[in-house]
Amino acid sequence: MWSCVKDFFTYETTKSVVVKSWTIGIINRAVQLLIITYFIGWVFVNEKAYQVRDTAIESSVMTKVKGFGIYNNKVMDVADYVTPTQGASVFCIITKMITTENQVQGYCPESEKKYNCTQDSHCTKHRDKSGSYGILTGKCVPFNATIKMCQIKGWCPAEIDTIKTTPMMEVENFTIFIKNSIRFPTFNYTKGNFLTTITQDYIQNCNFDMVNNTYCPIFRVGDVVRYAQQNFTKLANKGGVIGIKIGWICDLDKSDDQCNPSYSFTRLDAMSQKNAVSPGYNFRFAKYYKMENGTDYRTLVKAYAIRFDVLVNGNAGKFNMVPTLINIVAAFTSVGVGTVLCDIILLNFLKGAEQYKAKKFEEFGAEQEVYRRLLELFHRKPLPARLKGSG
Repeated sequence: MWSCVKDFFTYETTKSVVVKSWTIGIINRAVQLLIITYFIGWVFVNEKAYQVRDTAIESSVMTKVKGFGIYNNKVMDVADYVTPTQGASVFCIITKMITTENQVQGYCPESEKKYNCTQDSHCTKHRDKSGSYGILTGKCVPFNATIKMCQIKGWCPAEIDTIKTTPMMEVENFTIFIKNSIRFPTFNYTKGNFLTTITQDYIQNCNFDMVNNTYCPIFRVGDVVRYAQQNFTKLANKGGVIGIKIGWICDLDKSDDQCNPSYSFTRLDAMSQKNAVSPGYNFRFAKYYKMENGTDYRTLVKAYAIRFDVLVNGNAGKFNMVPTLINIVAAFTSVGVGTVLCDIILLNFLKGAEQYKAKKFEEFGAEQEVYRRLLELFHRKPLPARLKGSG
């Protein structure tokens, strides 16, 4: 037990071997310099590893669109072309509409060419299956004076969505007002995209641009499309999805006015640009009415629209002693990589590697100990612990 106690209270140190070599010395210092430069330049200065970071940003977005357009000789205002109407972070501006008026529940011919027929037997195979605009009955009925189509039960007359219409080009000059509030819960820090220097007069007259008005919360639709590197005419004709990204990268060790939003823009449905089957973005909605006799009827609208998604992301950092100490220790520990690299070079690639091994490592086995003890008995005097050769 006493032997174990003595062994416990002992100190062991590594054996140092000084190698006077310009090559190894330069490699060692160069590796150490690179490691120190990495930790100071990248880890501490660029990545700010001395900070604790909060990436769980909480955000609220409110939007408002303004502008008047003309479509089919009608003046369109916000209530006509914006959906949904509650000013959420995702909204659509309708650029083109195909309208089917006075639809009622009943029986009528399909309008898709794939349902062409000349007799009922051509439609029987589709009986009770869903057509493009209703449930197929299996009958072949006249569509006009020359064409027959399979009959459906549903809202009639069936929609014809191949009509060519011109988009509402005034949309390009509409404006989008965005009000964004964020909070970093770890630091209980709140901020909005309205800077303290913004005044009412500035809001009424400014439009966002990347050079002079980087913090203006009012965005012209044409500018947003251009910043997303899209063609407005094509986008208005087929529809699409544009992302307005608000980034909050804040260093809370600096003053409050240094934490400001940055805006970027991108096309989110880039896949639909390359897809000929379903290009762009469109959806349908209906307005319902009731006749005097109580019969329901509706106006069906197929709308092509530019959808805007306001996306908020960000993170904030603030000095904290714990990550600072952890990274300082990691830096000092990593400096030892230079020693490992130099050992590998010395032991394997330079002349005199065997001499370095002999100085660095001492090998002592059980057979050598027995041989040494026998010689001590024979010579009656102690011999060195390490024996070279067998003489």
